[in-house]
Amino acid sequence: MRELKIFSGQANRPLAKNICNFLHLPLAEITLGKFPDGENFCKIEEDIRGRDVFLVQPTCPPVNDNIFELLIMIDSCKRASAARVTAVIPYFGYARQDRKDEGRVPITAKLVANLITRAGADRVLTMDLHSPQIQGFFDVPVDNLYAAPVLNDYACSIPVPDGDRIVVSPDVGSIKRALGHAKRLGGKLAIVDKRRDNPTETRQEHIIGGPVAGHVAFMFDDMISTGGSICGAAEKLTSAGVKEIHVAATHGVLCGKAIEKLSASPITSLAVTDTIPIPPEKMTPKIKVLTVAPLLAEAIKRIHHDQSISILFDKGEE
Repeated sequence: MRELKIFSGQANRPLAKNICNFLHLPLAEITLGKFPDGENFCKIEEDIRGRDVFLVQPTCPPVNDNIFELLIMIDSCKRASAARVTAVIPYFGYARQDRKDEGRVPITAKLVANLITRAGADRVLTMDLHSPQIQGFFDVPVDNLYAAPVLNDYACSIPVPDGDRIVVSPDVGSIKRALGHAKRLGGKLAIVDKRRDNPTETRQEHIIGGPVAGHVAFMFDDMISTGGSICGAAEKLTSAGVKEIHVAATHGVLCGKAIEKLSASPITSLAVTDTIPIPPEKMTPKIKVLTVAPLLAEAIKRIHHDQSISILFDKGEE
């Protein structure tokens, strides 16, 4: 087999190191930085000719810097004669710009996919894409992993009296995800009817299903960005008589005033994975970080040995 090499960009080196620890591999050496004028610099510090290379780089904030760094890492590896380059993108930025919902707007998710492909990536490994159809934007194979098993394990670790668990979808678009979690966790299902007034503001009108009074609610989402939707849903559930509210999401973007909103909300706990690093100043007692490093490590090992990825989710996929 070709020798496996894992490199990390600057977006999330702790995650890359954890992946290497599970694979019992050293993190390969790379030099990244900027010239005085702000241009990015990259140099691969190891021989990768004929190697199977994996580049770990979520395109989280600062999104544009991290995307461009990923592109020049890919180009560096291709020009160094790597046999195969897999872009490991635990969080894919611009994923919400995946369609033309009005005139004269771009489909930026497709543009970023084109950039990654044209830079020379032979394969993409990502996690919980905002829309699964984004896989079709790439002209190379894409493996979209699910954090559902990790989130379900966390939810199961929270003690709940028999019959009191209820899984709540924070909006209509998340019903399929909520159904998948409810199937594996047990309990009832409810839906919060969310209305969007503008790109940054939403309001919660009704709770469909239930009843929710006296129950412990679990809400799951692919990402928490500004926190407006999830906090609004939590307030609606509290007014309906829910005892506790536990939220679990794959990507903790937590931008804008998200931390302030979450701290002031009735949410009991918030679990996010380490696809995006959370700065210490954003950590609060409510936030718990779950690692997806073992899942990504196993996927990398299976890709390297040309084995099935879908078998990982036979019992955990949503």
